[in-house]
Amino acid sequence: MTEYIAAIDQGTTSTRCMIFDRAGRVTSRAQEEFEQIYPRPGWVEHDPVEIRDTVRRVTAAALSKADLTAADIRAVGITNQRETTVVWDPETGRPYHNALVWQDTRTDRICADLAVDAGIDRFRAQTGLPIATYFSGPKIRWLLDEVPGLRLAARQGKALFGTIDSWILWNLTGGPDGGLHLTDVTNASRTLLMDLETQDWASEILAALDIPREMLPEIRASSEVYGNARGALAGVPIAGILGDQQAAMFGQACFETGDAKNTYGTGCFLLVNTGAEPVLSRNGLITTVCYRIAGQPAVYALEGSIAIAGALVQWLRDNLGLIDDAAGIEKLASTVADNGGVYFVPAFSGLFAPHWRSEARGVIAGLTRYANRGHFARAALEATAYQTREVLEAMEIDAGIRLASLKVDGGMVFNELLMQFQADILGVPVVRPQVTETTALGAAYAAGLASGYWESQAELRANWGEDKTWQPGMEAGRRAELFGGWKKAVERTLGWVEP
Repeated sequence: MTEYIAAIDQGTTSTRCMIFDRAGRVTSRAQEEFEQIYPRPGWVEHDPVEIRDTVRRVTAAALSKADLTAADIRAVGITNQRETTVVWDPETGRPYHNALVWQDTRTDRICADLAVDAGIDRFRAQTGLPIATYFSGPKIRWLLDEVPGLRLAARQGKALFGTIDSWILWNLTGGPDGGLHLTDVTNASRTLLMDLETQDWASEILAALDIPREMLPEIRASSEVYGNARGALAGVPIAGILGDQQAAMFGQACFETGDAKNTYGTGCFLLVNTGAEPVLSRNGLITTVCYRIAGQPAVYALEGSIAIAGALVQWLRDNLGLIDDAAGIEKLASTVADNGGVYFVPAFSGLFAPHWRSEARGVIAGLTRYANRGHFARAALEATAYQTREVLEAMEIDAGIRLASLKVDGGMVFNELLMQFQADILGVPVVRPQVTETTALGAAYAAGLASGYWESQAELRANWGEDKTWQPGMEAGRRAELFGGWKKAVERTLGWVEP
């Protein structure tokens, strides 16, 4: 009997289930978008129950499309939007509040209070992270402070916290009827609560944030058998969990020190493998766990996290009606030869790496009567490439390496204009793999290794193949001129929100 590996990919705007064969090829997929909730400016929420239900539907649909059953699946992996925070009642399975999404900025006051004496790097030596609204710890604190009765419930064991992986795993393994309350080390490393060295919850940080340890999940490896699923995948081992960007590293076979990739999704995330020792950044990057295979030491990474990439295209579509669909952005941008002097800095949730300025807000700069819709579209695409260059420059300094090329994946890598401009503004080749669904593929790989479907990482590396490479063609002077304009535009975003 031919067997397959399934992956549940729970992202910021949609949920997918993908089924892969031994060569890492997609056999079946199903995807469903869900509601984005914006209660106030800077606040972003998801309905955890809607997310749970989309997981159930897409899993069943992916099996049905390929005429498969649970008996055909060797194992399933989970990958997820990171930092997004859910707290729920283990007796009923009901969330106490909507999930606070990683983009949400409502915890800015909590973060400012934490940083008042020692600055935003107060916990960096232990966690690898600055104090920022991005991470889960301050979001948990906000929920404990603002949801009536929640703090008492947490201390009594009647409230569980999880990033989305934990919420999915708990529901897949039974929910109130014996659901497993676990997370993996990559997701735990995004909470601002985990010690990078011990890979356990840091008691002193929990005390500083007044978060009861009782509500936190157990931290496990990224590739191991956790338990068996119920529902459409009944009896199938759940054997891999990776935060989405770490999953993309795994899917791109970035297993060697110095391997790097950039994922272009809702946000944009550039990671470089730094090996068995964490490297603390001095240039605005995040130190994070890249992955940990059961029985082996953790592998670490440096990460540059950009909040808004594909989300800006979505914003132009949904909020301004500038395009009818996401694919229309390239066609509109191609109506002009360049950006016409227009720069779009999408600091909708503040600026993430390498700036970490939560008070920044979005700016469109350089407008003249010459500017038109095409220049807006082109500036929106170029914003992702400029942000990537900022992060890459910081990464090369911190890691002490010079990238010869950049592996890319994610939904935006089929935008030819963007990929060519990315190569031009970086001055290095940009390489797209044959399988671009690397986030789901990475979760599948982790589950497949733990279940024996694949025997080694070398076997996974052999699956990787190049699809297309974009070579840089821009003159150095023009590259410097354009990037200089971007840096001036970024300066205009700073200090917009008053303390």
